[in-house]
Amino acid sequence: MSRHVFKLPDLGEGTVSAEIVAWRAQPGDFVKEDQPLLEASTDKAVVEVPSPVSGRLVSVAGAAGDTIAVGAELAVFETDADAVVSVAAAAQTRAPIPAPAGPSSAAAVTASGASQAASVGARVRASPATRRRASEAGIDLSQIEGSGPGGRVQAADLDRASSRAAAPPALSPPEADARTEIPVIGVRRLIAERMSEAKRTIPHFAYVEEVDVTELEALRQHLNTTLPTGVPSLSLLPLIIAALMPVLREFPQCNAHYDAARNVIVRHRDVHVGVATQTPDGLKVPVVRNAGGLGLHELAAEIRRVADAARGNTARRDLLTGSTITVTSLGKLGGIVSTPILNAPEVAIVGVNKAIERVVVVDGKMVIRRMMNLSSSFDHRFVDGYDAAAMIQALKGRLEHPATIFM
Repeated sequence: MSRHVFKLPDLGEGTVSAEIVAWRAQPGDFVKEDQPLLEASTDKAVVEVPSPVSGRLVSVAGAAGDTIAVGAELAVFETDADAVVSVAAAAQTRAPIPAPAGPSSAAAVTASGASQAASVGARVRASPATRRRASEAGIDLSQIEGSGPGGRVQAADLDRASSRAAAPPALSPPEADARTEIPVIGVRRLIAERMSEAKRTIPHFAYVEEVDVTELEALRQHLNTTLPTGVPSLSLLPLIIAALMPVLREFPQCNAHYDAARNVIVRHRDVHVGVATQTPDGLKVPVVRNAGGLGLHELAAEIRRVADAARGNTARRDLLTGSTITVTSLGKLGGIVSTPILNAPEVAIVGVNKAIERVVVVDGKMVIRRMMNLSSSFDHRFVDGYDAAAMIQALKGRLEHPATIFM
């Protein structure tokens, strides 16, 4: 019999430790090589760690929420061939009714369990009259401790069991005491740490501008009438990101990172847009790379792809890192204004609020227009208030005159 000790590998980008989010296998399970073993969270993303070998999982180090150092023991496997065969044979013995995975498999397990319970009940010592009374009362004789010779269940034992079954249920604890505790681990912990660090270390400058998107909405609706069958409709988001591309060429200081370790501002030529996406695990920011080189429909498709990967928990770590500016949208819940928190080390973030029709004054007349606010935040250490306002004004101009997006 041989054992394989698996130590936490370097998960990339200088990772020195990782937090255990969830184990995908438990001690006693037979695990195949490259089968997902656990989910671990680094300071960059949640990653899936595969099993390095095939074998029986003997033990694991740590539970959900524990932090393990790179190079520390993570799991121990039994890789002896005979052990593998014995595990498979045991599994076959436990499942006398072969069935595929899925609901039919669950039915086989249930049938097996019922058969085992029946065999246990058959071994209980009791008279035929006692068995009949128990059956009529719906009492499982295997759950009764008999007081007769050799553990034989007597009529008095059955009476006591009937009395317990008829007793009123215990009172539930007061409603005020009911509570649920949820460990802050994984993606939620990363969100909490990053938000706290960003607010603590970065002096945010917020700027909100009202935008008339009536013409932009008309363009969106027109473009959707030309889409082939089966192609998802365009939302405003790809149009807004497309409008942002030429604006960032005018304001390169907003498409930048602050490298605190070297005390250097790094301005990027290419625009990699982080798209803030709500997922069942919390807020993730998948990245649309080289957004400036994509056509409008390509951009829309890429936004959908990265957002779906984030929501489905299939996004690899390179899809969740490397953005140079972030766009966040609350969609229909966008409200009037928001104060987005910077996605460090970026120095700018643009928030999209809900677009609604309302009465405004145009050329001295009251008219109905579709209006939307842009809520933005900037790192005030490196982006002056004037430049921040000028950037959002430039974006406003292109959104209000959508033909200029493509010039």
